[in-house]
Amino acid sequence: MSTRPTDLAPNGRPSSHPDRADLFDLTDRVVVVTGASSGLGERFVRVLAGRGARVVAAARRDDALGALADEVGTDSVLPVRTDVTSEDSVRRLHEEALSWQGRVDVLVNNAGATHVRTIAEETPEQFAHLLDVNLVGLYRCARAFGLAMAEQGGGSIINIASALGLRGSRRIPHGGYCASKGGVVNLTHELAGQWARTGVRVNAIAPGYFESEMSQELFATEDGRAYIRRYIPMGRGGAAHELDGALVYLASDASTYVTGSVLSVDGGWTAV
Repeated sequence: MSTRPTDLAPNGRPSSHPDRADLFDLTDRVVVVTGASSGLGERFVRVLAGRGARVVAAARRDDALGALADEVGTDSVLPVRTDVTSEDSVRRLHEEALSWQGRVDVLVNNAGATHVRTIAEETPEQFAHLLDVNLVGLYRCARAFGLAMAEQGGGSIINIASALGLRGSRRIPHGGYCASKGGVVNLTHELAGQWARTGVRVNAIAPGYFESEMSQELFATEDGRAYIRRYIPMGRGGAAHELDGALVYLASDASTYVTGSVLSVDGGWTAV
């Protein structure tokens, strides 16, 4: 069982000198990643485990989680079936993470859902479902793990927001998704302020269009690819590895004085 302390004293200040070669090292850091069974979440698990972290991979699909753990290594990855819309399920996730390693140093709040519907087509129930998964579910996890991190003297929460939480979606209708991710952005600011003096840092990554299970239809059609070329200043979607740096930065000691920030990784979408 790992009892590796975070590199923060209980007052949230670094407990060691910052001029070190291992600022981005995550060896034995205990990380929970939600939405880990596919897409960006699966990539996050691989990247974090590859840098030495012990990763709890949480999602609803047991088979995909099990295959991921077998491939990466069951000594590095613990699969836990989790539904972020259930308070009991989130509580069990926290308990299993603590039982496995004794602490959690980093939470990556990545579970999410989307659909493409105009306001005329999107029912209030569908809108509410996206908020429950993308915002309320994220809050459930942030609260459960953040309060425990505060008691242990520190930790890092990384919320996966979206460029569509910072700007409208132009021609693709995403009312519920934009609203939920906008909520994630401001919730990140609020939690960062509330927890700053406990040593718990709360930041967000706001990806633009990356090819994943949720966005595959956009990348699969010529109209979708033309949309990306037209509206993203860099003229392309993001490659999976182009989120790695932002993730490792916010999970590691390289960002010990960063909280309440939203890091856009979007090819310039929010710049224009």
